[in-house]
Amino acid sequence: MTTLQTFLNDFNNETERLYKVGSEASWMAQTTGEAEWAEKAGDADTQYNLLFSSKEKYEQVQAFLASGEGTEIEKRQLEILLNDMKSNQLPESIIEDLAKRDAELNLVFNTYSPKVDGKAYSANDIREVLMTSEDQELRKKVWFASKEVGQAVEKDLLELVKKRNEAARLLGYNDYHEMSFELQELDRDEVFRIFNDLVEQSEDAYRAMKEKLDARLAKKFGIAPEDIRPWHYVDPFFQEAPPSDETNLDTFYKGKDILQLTTDTFDAMGIKVDDLYAKSDLFPRDKKNPTAFCMDIDRSGDVRVLCNLKENAYWSETNLHEFGHAAYFKYLDMDLPFTLRTNSHTLTTEAIAMMYGKMGKDPRWLSRFLGMDEATVNELAPELEEFQQLQMLISMRWIVTFVYFERELYANPDQDLNALWWKTVNDIQLVTPPEETNNPDWAAKIHFTLAPVYYQNYLLGELMAAQLQRHIETQISPEFFTKEAGEMLLNDFFKPAALYDWNEKIRRVTGETLNPSHFVELYCKK
Repeated sequence: MTTLQTFLNDFNNETERLYKVGSEASWMAQTTGEAEWAEKAGDADTQYNLLFSSKEKYEQVQAFLASGEGTEIEKRQLEILLNDMKSNQLPESIIEDLAKRDAELNLVFNTYSPKVDGKAYSANDIREVLMTSEDQELRKKVWFASKEVGQAVEKDLLELVKKRNEAARLLGYNDYHEMSFELQELDRDEVFRIFNDLVEQSEDAYRAMKEKLDARLAKKFGIAPEDIRPWHYVDPFFQEAPPSDETNLDTFYKGKDILQLTTDTFDAMGIKVDDLYAKSDLFPRDKKNPTAFCMDIDRSGDVRVLCNLKENAYWSETNLHEFGHAAYFKYLDMDLPFTLRTNSHTLTTEAIAMMYGKMGKDPRWLSRFLGMDEATVNELAPELEEFQQLQMLISMRWIVTFVYFERELYANPDQDLNALWWKTVNDIQLVTPPEETNNPDWAAKIHFTLAPVYYQNYLLGELMAAQLQRHIETQISPEFFTKEAGEMLLNDFFKPAALYDWNEKIRRVTGETLNPSHFVELYCKK
């Protein structure tokens, strides 16, 4: 009879082997855009999922848990394995089919390049036009071009959504969305209650700030505020606040070494990340993923970041964000078993990444690391505080829009999704839809394909980031960037890895479970 210790040792060894193969293939697929690597990544994902689809092993995990035997570390591994295995208790043909469809769609996103007036536009090019151009016709053309990939993937993406639902129903769930929440250790009703409350509590502040923003943009473009459309904002989905002349800090980044800024930020807290640059892929080139992410290749220290860095505020903040993820992964307790050598929940690593990413608008960071003179920082501080609030409200409303829509997408993928999309955008983000769009604009967002039922974790991460930031500033140091704050993060937040569930982790650090009131107090007051 197999003992619990033997079972976990054997399973950890096999999981680690397959994980490394899949991670390397996925990294190559994202950095080369080559179909061969996309196929290898899909195959590796299939093999990994097949390990977790073993009915025999699933039943063993259930039996070990029911017996009550084992140490705290062994029981936590079993809990994690049970959730990971449950979603994979499917026929091999279904697992292979889902992995293949997913890989093929990701390849389309990574290689699709829309054209405007005969010129190909990368994601960075589109962002540059929406951030800087005052040519309204060009902005409109580029915005519509950014949505073209939605048409390219819509049919296959909807088929994938239906296949995911079919798989979830085989496992006893109503749909894939319901299954994903439960297996992520998230209470769906509670999460949506929190999000509903955030929308309600932010209503007055958001409406006031959105009206002020639209008035500023209307003046800039010489139009009436009611004529503002999606292409007048600075990104295709209105995920971020357009900076004013005062809060557009791009000029301060000219000639700056973005990597050095990142190194200095983490070094100040006793956290070393510059040794991770060599294996990362940090600058733009053809055929690589045009966005940004962090990947823990082996859970043994090989942590890599993909970015497309330019000398501006956006990419500096993005790099801080991604190396927040990287620091978390690098400093996990390597003595823990492989199953626990990861974040306790994706929202916990998002919290760290978000906390660092928003420092690009923090006067403390601008003065100490970007080197802005004190007088300039003091002059800009009120504007930056207001901008940070606007950014957080816009981000929160965007995430809620995505999450609300995704729930309905899985509940009924045959409905008029573009009509639902724009109704949700209008109701939550207060963005007026374009009059002439009949295209699947929603499908242009890669996360529906790349990271299904993941987006709620961004907002939960923001809530945790606010809680962590206030804890550091009130209990450790108002300066934030100190060795003492870094030591707390390293020892209390990073090192325990997945030993505790996400809510227990934040309770052990701050003394309370996730409390949205910190975010509300920081960002939702008019």
